[in-house]
Amino acid sequence: MVSHVTAPTAQVLDALPGWVTLVRAPNPGPMTLDGTNTWLLRAPGKSCVVVDPGPLDEGHLRAVAEHAPVAAILLTHGHIDHTEGVERLAELTGAPIHHPPVRADFEVDGLTVTSLATPGHTSDSVCFVASYRGEELVLTGDTILGRGTTVVAWPDGDLGDYLSSLGTLAGLDGRPALPGHGPALTDTAVAARYYHQHREARLEQVRAAVAAGATDAPEVVAMVYADVDRVLWPAAESSVRAQLDFLRRESHPTPSELG
Repeated sequence: MVSHVTAPTAQVLDALPGWVTLVRAPNPGPMTLDGTNTWLLRAPGKSCVVVDPGPLDEGHLRAVAEHAPVAAILLTHGHIDHTEGVERLAELTGAPIHHPPVRADFEVDGLTVTSLATPGHTSDSVCFVASYRGEELVLTGDTILGRGTTVVAWPDGDLGDYLSSLGTLAGLDGRPALPGHGPALTDTAVAARYYHQHREARLEQVRAAVAAGATDAPEVVAMVYADVDRVLWPAAESSVRAQLDFLRRESHPTPSELG
């Protein structure tokens, strides 16, 4: 789910590894970019793992199912543009569904997939680190996108958690990012560091807007996101509410937040 569309935040990956296939769902839009990316991971000639089946579109799901046998269906988070088709895909393939937040490792015919908790976009968001024959990459869901920046979907999403998750991903240097929307990127860490800088800059803008007299999220959006297409303002408002909540806790932490 994208907040606004800009250039990629890291270099676009020229070609996918031979053990990765992209089947893009036909649901393009302002919030989904080119459509939801359904990723298939497979050691050559073996069973595959499907990540994010996408919407309930029969043609799309049958195109994914044609890559059977499917050993497992994984979800990066619970948003409908990633999960709506999961039950139907399970019917078509007989594969088990691993609902978020997944906390497990998978090994399928030499392919290893490890879950990595990355809450923030949503509370249940996870990324998956996949490796095959020494090659490693990261499936980032909506935590990192191929273009633009993502929404912190408050109140389920949390900006403090999101910044921490970006810090975790910033340690994965040199590993390509396969996002939930948009093109694959060459380096997860580069994108994560860009996202962190962007979020910190937006937070400063929100602080300034509040200091200038903005009293609620819609007023902040009008001031801070004036250069963004208004069709995306509702999504921006969700992120602003997360930012205002973060600033409130920063100014008036609860005893539990103080540790």
